[in-house]
Amino acid sequence: MTYAIEPKTRADEDKLAPAIHKLMEEDLLIRFFRDPMTNEFLIAGAGQPHIEAIVSRLKKRYHAEVTLKAPKVPTARPSAPRPRLRDATRSRPAATASSATAKFAWSHCPVAAASSSVTKSSAARFPATSFRQSKGIVESAVRGYLAGYPVVDFKATVYDGSYHDVDSNEMSFKMAGRIAFRKCMELCKPCLLEPVMKVEIEAPDEFAGTLMGDLNSRRGRVQGMESKGRTTIINAEVPMAEMLTYGTLLTSMTQGKGSYRMEMNHYDIVPQLVAEKILANAKRPVEEEEE
Repeated sequence: MTYAIEPKTRADEDKLAPAIHKLMEEDLLIRFFRDPMTNEFLIAGAGQPHIEAIVSRLKKRYHAEVTLKAPKVPTARPSAPRPRLRDATRSRPAATASSATAKFAWSHCPVAAASSSVTKSSAARFPATSFRQSKGIVESAVRGYLAGYPVVDFKATVYDGSYHDVDSNEMSFKMAGRIAFRKCMELCKPCLLEPVMKVEIEAPDEFAGTLMGDLNSRRGRVQGMESKGRTTIINAEVPMAEMLTYGTLLTSMTQGKGSYRMEMNHYDIVPQLVAEKILANAKRPVEEEEE
């Protein structure tokens, strides 16, 4: 089980990392790392009681107080809502910065292919040694277009442009790529993708109905059921965002007799209402800082 961990004060922040690393030397089940997509510090252990014991030891032994919360879900934004809209969202914006001009043909890969590329067409009117646009686009894709989520599943091809032997420098081409990326995103209307987990739940037969209803409420898709003696095994696909605190709830629903396993399966498009909430929550800290 994994939780996001935050120190309560600046003093606690200074103590946190050294204290956790000492605990990790004693307990090999503890994992402590930073999610590169959400920038949160995460702590993982063998279930909620284990995590709570770690927090207790941090406070009593190292005087470091922390807050636990459900981790953010690492989402992404593809370059177009659905594959069938590829032609409608393809664009050819021109972007100019300093002494560099570049024109891009923008298209997208199949949703959740997790691939992106920037290439130069042979028709582009500048030498390969001056090709710097890819850096600007790739850097912009990593930073994201909305709420800081990275953009995936796209292909950009430089099909035209101009340069100057003296005045065109790397920063000029990078800026041209960034401007083109922003214009493309405005036209493509990207959507959010979320990780979907493959889940296997095992519990006594009498709890099967309750578990099925709960999975439906979590936007889960049941893939099948099988019986093993007096035990029912449910296989389902459920968004990661709906499974962050599932262990505790499963214990409550099955009186401690249920167990589950899950692993990452694929990315899928986030429903519009859920996406609006994710974007609103992602923007809120920025707005508060500006105020």
